[in-house]
Formats: sequence, structure tokens, C-alpha cells
Amino acid sequence: MDRMEVTETFAGISLPGHLHTEESLRFASSFQFRDTDVVIVTYPKSGTTWMQEILTLIHSKGDLEPAKTIPNWARAPWLEHTYFKDMLQETSRPRLITTHLPCQVLAPTLRKSKAKVIYMARNPKDVAVSFYHFHKMAKFLPDPGSFEDFLVRFLEGTGEWYGSWFDHVKGWLSQRAELDLFYITYEDLHQLGRSVERLADWLGCPLQPEESRAIQQHCSFSSMRENAMVNYTLIPCEIMDHSRGRFMRKGIVGDWRDHFTPVQNMRFHKIYQEEMQDSSLRFRWLMD
Repeated sequence: MDRMEVTETFAGISLPGHLHTEESLRFASSFQFRDTDVVIVTYPKSGTTWMQEILTLIHSKGDLEPAKTIPNWARAPWLEHTYFKDMLQETSRPRLITTHLPCQVLAPTLRKSKAKVIYMARNPKDVAVSFYHFHKMAKFLPDPGSFEDFLVRFLEGTGEWYGSWFDHVKGWLSQRAELDLFYITYEDLHQLGRSVERLADWLGCPLQPEESRAIQQHCSFSSMRENAMVNYTLIPCEIMDHSRGRFMRKGIVGDWRDHFTPVQNMRFHKIYQEEMQDSSLRFRWLMD
């Protein structure tokens, strides 16, 4: 497949060249957002797909048709990917846009609009585990090696991903006074009904009880896992090898406990404390 072995470097971070080019990244960095845009921002493996589904159905008032007939990457296309310009539809309705890019790339252009930004974070230990398994199935990413080696690179913020988790989270959440930003966590979404209502109210799209119930039913992990518009089984095996794992693997909180050794956990906790000691941010997950 084209550019499967290519790495793009942009704004100090490395990205897989399969979906990113210098042109697509420069286009993303200068993109003119509309005031009505809704932008989903995450570090990889933080629940992005889940949020794409929820927002699709909030905007459709619980109508499942788009979620069952249109792939999620077409409903909420990725700003930095090569296909974005072709996928983004001309519409007067709010556009859903997704990105993993760090704030230093996008915040300056976002501040020129009144676009709504949803920043979703996840316990970085679970992020590391999920990203490790994703590397095993995604052929456009390098072989992760052992979990020990992968965890070292994750904590250093090096490799074929969007830089440091710590920088990504701290950077975006430092923009809360500058942007119309809604902060939510993967852990919050496990209280799905409450999270759907909060998001709908913030977006100015209040839901009827039956609409909220339809969204919650469709956005359960078991439902999404079997939906080809969500689970990436439409992607050719040359790009994602589903024989080596499922894109939607477990959907639980605390999976890191089945992967981390006591030594790895101590090392992670030490670096986490060092990286976050100057931050006033409070996160909604348990680190032990």
C-alpha cells in the first residue's frame, strides 16, 4: 500500500505517512473553522470512535440511519488525513471534525472562530495498553516489540504517534479560557446516559428521553463492536489485520492492571508525577 513505510514529521511530532502528507498537515494547520463546527480532539486510543458515534447521534436526534450506513470516518472526518478535503461536505449544519493534532498546531486557528471543541482524555496507562495492541494490528504502524519496550517509548513520547501524551493533554486543557472547550474523559463515558445529556445540553441539542435511550443503546460497546460502520472491518486487511486483534478490543476501564508489572507501574507513576506536578489539572481516573 502507498506510503505504508513512510513517517511524516510535522511540528516536532512523527505521524504515519499512510494517512498524512506534508500537504495534508499544512492544510490542517491553516484550516478555517466555522463558528458552527464541532471538533473532537483526542490523543490516540482515548475513546475517539465512541465520541464520534455519540455526537453523530446527538445531531441526528437519535436517528440511527447515518450511524448504520455511513462509516464513522466519513461522518466525522480526520482533519489531518489526506482524504479530509474530499470527505468534508458542504453543509449549513454543524460539521463534525476529528483530530489528534496537538494544540500548538490547531489552537491558533481555532481561536479565530467560535467552533466548539470537545477534548477527551483517558487514563494514560490504559492508553498505552490500547495503543500497544493497535500497533499489532495496524500495518501502517511499526511493530511495537515487547510491551516493555513500547512502554518506554510511550513515556518518552517517541515513535509513530502524536508526541507525548503529557504534552498533548496539558497543552489542550491549557486552552480552556481561550476556546469553547468541553472536557470529558473516557471514564466519564462509562456513565453513558449522564454523559450524553451533558454533551447534548452543551451543544444546544436537548434530547427527548426516547432519543437519549436510542443513543445509549447504539453507543454501547457491544453494539458498536458489531457495527461495520464503526469497528473498521471495512478497512482492507493490508492496512488493518483483524486476524491479529480487534479494533474495538475490550472497552473497559483499568485494563492496564492485566498488563503492567509492579516495576512498570512504579516507573509509570514516577514519570506521571514528574510530568504533572506543575499542573493544576485534576483527572477522573485512578492511577493505582
